[in-house]
Amino acid sequence: MANETDSSSGLTKLFRWATTPPQAYVVYVLALLAVYGVTFLAGTLAPKKHLTVSPNQVSVPTAK
Repeated sequence: MANETDSSSGLTKLFRWATTPPQAYVVYVLALLAVYGVTFLAGTLAPKKHLTVSPNQVSVPTAK
């Protein structure tokens, strides 16, 4: 172990660990829950109400 020449970074090791079959299922479910949570929170946000004057409606010419 003293002459270990493994040049893999920590991120690569984490990716390899997360993509092995038992952990991959858990990572997949956690990713789905994270996406669901973010979309749920984004959907519950109330839009900000601005007190700006809306532009006048443009009238559409009608055929005679």
